[in-house]
Amino acid sequence: MPSVAPSLRIVFAGTPAVAVPTLDALAESRHELVGAVTRADAPLGRKRTLTPSPVATRAAELAVPVIKANRLRDDETEAVRALAPDLGVIVAYGGLLRAPMLAVPRLGWINLHFSLLPRWRGAAPVQRAVMAGDTETGSAVFQLVEELDAGDVFSLERRPIGPDETAGQVLEALSFSGAAQLASVVDAIAAGEAVAAPQQGEPTLAAKLTLDDARLALTDAGDAVYARLRGVSPEPGAFVVLGGERFKIHAARLAKGADRLAPGAFGSRGGRVYLGTATHPLELLIVQPAGKKAMAAADWWRGLQNPEGMVAE
Repeated sequence: MPSVAPSLRIVFAGTPAVAVPTLDALAESRHELVGAVTRADAPLGRKRTLTPSPVATRAAELAVPVIKANRLRDDETEAVRALAPDLGVIVAYGGLLRAPMLAVPRLGWINLHFSLLPRWRGAAPVQRAVMAGDTETGSAVFQLVEELDAGDVFSLERRPIGPDETAGQVLEALSFSGAAQLASVVDAIAAGEAVAAPQQGEPTLAAKLTLDDARLALTDAGDAVYARLRGVSPEPGAFVVLGGERFKIHAARLAKGADRLAPGAFGSRGGRVYLGTATHPLELLIVQPAGKKAMAAADWWRGLQNPEGMVAE
C-alpha cells in the first residue's frame, strides 16, 4: 500500500476577513491547526469599541488557541515555539516576521499573497493592481523570508480583473480561491513533493493605501479616475472635495456614451447624475455628502436647491 503523507502541526497568522477562508481550509484539512496569531483587538465604529479581528473571532469559534499581538517579539516567539509547529502559514497578518519567528517551525513559514509576484509586493497588492489598470492579477504561495514578499514561489494562479470590479470584489474572490491553492501547497509540503522557484521579473511595490490615494484627480482621463475609484473601494473609499468638504463616492461607473463635462463639473440627464473628468464622465450611483448618510446619487441631486455650477475638486 502507498504510504500516507504525515499530517503537519500548523500555526496560522492572519488578521482581516480575507484571511478567514484559509483559516477554515486548514481547520478542515487533515492537518492539525495548533494556534492562530492575529493583531490585537482594535477600536471600531463611532463608539470606538475594542473589537477582535475576524481571524480572532473565527479561531475562537474553532476552539483554536489565539495569540494577539501587533508586534511579534520574544514573548510571542516563545508562545509560538511552545505550540511545536511543523509549518507556519501567514495571510495578511499585518506585520513583519523577523528571523527568530521565521525559524520556529521546522519547515518555516509559507505566505499566501494576493498578487502575481514579484508584481505588487507589499500591503495593498489588489488595490494597487486595480488602480494601475491591470487586467490580470492572481495569488502566490511562497516561502516567507525576511525581505518583503521576496521568497521562492510554490504556486502561482492567475485571475482576470473585470472592467467594473472593485478591489474589494477581487480580493474576496481571491481569498477563497487562494485558500484552496494554499491548502494544496500544504499537502505537497507534507508529502515532500513541493517545489519552489525563484521569482521572475521586476518587482513593483504595493504600498499601503492612504486617504490621499482615495481622492480622485478629476483632471485625469476617465479611465484612470474610474480605475482609482474601483481600487480604493470599499476602503478607504473614493472621494472628491465639494464646498471644502469630503464628498464620498461609494459607487459609480464610467459613462463612455454620455456628453462630456469639464473636469469636476456635475450634470444630470434622464435622472442620471454625472461628474466630469478629462475625458468620459463618471455616472454617480451612490454618494455621501459630508455629514449625511449614503444615498442614491439621483436622490441627492433632486434635493439640491441650486445644483448648477457646482464644481468638485
